[in-house]
Amino acid sequence: MKTGTRKLWTYAVFVAPALFFFTLIILVPFLRAILFSFQDWNGISDNIAWAGLDNYATLIKDTGFQKSFIFTLKYVIVVTILLNLFGFILAFVLNMPLKSRNFLRTAFFLPYVIGPVIIGFIWQFIFSNLFTQIGDVTKWSLFEKNWLSLPNYAFWSLVIVTVWHSVGYFMVIYLAALQGVPTDMLEAAEIDGAGKWKRLLHVVLPLIRPAMTINLFLAISSGFKAFDLNFSLTKGGPFGSTESIAYHIYLDAFTKNLFTLASAKAVVFFLVLAAITLVQVSLMKRKEVEM
Repeated sequence: MKTGTRKLWTYAVFVAPALFFFTLIILVPFLRAILFSFQDWNGISDNIAWAGLDNYATLIKDTGFQKSFIFTLKYVIVVTILLNLFGFILAFVLNMPLKSRNFLRTAFFLPYVIGPVIIGFIWQFIFSNLFTQIGDVTKWSLFEKNWLSLPNYAFWSLVIVTVWHSVGYFMVIYLAALQGVPTDMLEAAEIDGAGKWKRLLHVVLPLIRPAMTINLFLAISSGFKAFDLNFSLTKGGPFGSTESIAYHIYLDAFTKNLFTLASAKAVVFFLVLAAITLVQVSLMKRKEVEM
């Protein structure tokens, strides 16, 4: 057997299992969802009728879907800003020669290792019980309220838990980028008279733009796909005010048996998310600096 053929078979053997599971678990369900979006089926019966664009017409008039989309958009904007801001600040501080920096890096990253569902249930107890007990002792009105029963407070509860849970992961990416900034460039800028802020704005930030691109992509995509924390912390409440798109689609499909309508919503959701992330990545890539 020739060397080229042997290499081809070696690649095929290693790639085939991953390709098989990707096709079985992701590609086939995705294509079936597109097909279901043009059909009428409750997910249980044997009768599957062709509906054409009826599901998409119903989707346009669905106020619940519009409400969940607006909430998700607001959630994504706030979470993306906070995760990247605090992630960079933590990385910048923990890149300094501090004695406890290794311990602090581990401490900030540790919550990301815990599953979001478990985190949601833990924080549900904190907001519902611990906060009220703190309010009883301190008489601070902020803690006397049940955050999960008030729409505005429930939104910020989700934001706080999301940032607390994921900021360590964003910190690690920014930290790796900061450690890759050449020290000779910083020294040259300092010799030229650039202060700390100018070195940060004109040397460090342009050089870590690839990390910014990755973190913005991760924050936007994970924010739009938010489900675990939404399910375990607020369950879309109160009164559907914190119902994300992913959770809204889940409720339509598996509690209301509106399986094909949920498929249409999932297809539209995918197109919107793909368009936003492609635009974001392309815009950020243009501004990246090559070393």
